[in-house]
Amino acid sequence: MATDPFVAKKASRRNENTDIGFFDRLKLNNLITSVRVKSIVLDDTHEKFKDLGEWSALGAIEFELISDPSSNLNLIAYPLNPNIKSFPLINEIVYTISLPSTGLNKNNTEKKMYYINNVGIWNHPHHNAFPSDPNNLTEIQRDDYVFKGQDTDTIEDDITVRQTKGFTGIYLGKTFEERDDIHPLLPFEGDFIQEGRWGNSLRFGSTVKNKNNWSDYGTNGDPITILRNGQGNQTKEGWIPIVENVNNDKSSVYLTSTQNVPLIASSTDYTSYSSGSAPLKPNQYNGAQILLNSGRLVFNSTNDHILLSSPLSINLNALESINIDTPKNFIVQSKNMYLGSNTAKEPLMLGKKTITWLLTLITSLENLNNQIIASTTSPTVPGAPSPLPIINAAAGTHKITLTKLKNELNNKVLTSESNFTV
Repeated sequence: MATDPFVAKKASRRNENTDIGFFDRLKLNNLITSVRVKSIVLDDTHEKFKDLGEWSALGAIEFELISDPSSNLNLIAYPLNPNIKSFPLINEIVYTISLPSTGLNKNNTEKKMYYINNVGIWNHPHHNAFPSDPNNLTEIQRDDYVFKGQDTDTIEDDITVRQTKGFTGIYLGKTFEERDDIHPLLPFEGDFIQEGRWGNSLRFGSTVKNKNNWSDYGTNGDPITILRNGQGNQTKEGWIPIVENVNNDKSSVYLTSTQNVPLIASSTDYTSYSSGSAPLKPNQYNGAQILLNSGRLVFNSTNDHILLSSPLSINLNALESINIDTPKNFIVQSKNMYLGSNTAKEPLMLGKKTITWLLTLITSLENLNNQIIASTTSPTVPGAPSPLPIINAAAGTHKITLTKLKNELNNKVLTSESNFTV
């Protein structure tokens, strides 16, 4: 990389050769050079959106030469990789290189500048901007733009400086606001980590004994994948690395192999299980599992089913209620069903069979009642039996009741029109 010796030359060198400019020599010589971002095309509000190619210029940057920030050259570079969008902030440093231009041209030698990833000046995922004029920084800006141990006599003094000073005040873009509580992730041997600028990250890691909160079980090298979005509440010491915390991070997905994740679940009441059959609490289990944790979980299917399958049990656990709403059918198929407790012993009545049984009883009572209504005394004189007024009257009233009950059973007043069992 012949960048620094070439770029560091005086600005007057641009005019040494009158038939070719400095920027053109960069392109022709395929030099990789570090430059500072002045602006970036992220939407159609950029003042050069149309001039640079409209949407084909998405991610294009205007930049300045670090050796000559006052240059008025029209310096433009485009993203090198169109598949991975990792656009820099204003005042961050990127590498540029010249490669073939868009499309074919007359001699197929036309080139333009492309930029590679931004340079980790501060080795921090939040931002790596570097002031354009380091010699004219305010005290607060200077203290925030130094490495530990460079600014003061001792590391302890420098830590105090970084804790007490404010934000840098360096312009980073129209909407990007610097935060001092974004911590980088602490890496472990063999990790592959990708970090966003706001505490979102993806770690392809492993068990590392005595080093983190998921490595109490298994052996070194057992794989784990952690997707995290938001670091939760953190200190203002944003330069100190941290490790994922499932109980503090905003949203997390853990894919484990042998690890134990110390999740504190919202509810772990397993009294519905018989003795010895309850599942382990989430923070007790170690093994292969997928763990999701967030302020809210939504599973939504637009075209097909949501399927939950388990060789043991599916547990629904909530502190307040479990609600099931559907405008059509709610179907439960099981050999045994227990309501209220896993030791419930009172069986449910079968609606249709119960009605048939009751109708048979009422019919039998009706026949008996009709005999009672028509009953008389034995005649003392042949052909002249005497009625039994008290018994006859009571049986007549009973008949009205039996008729009413029978009609209600036939009209299904005791059975549900929407809930059924076998």
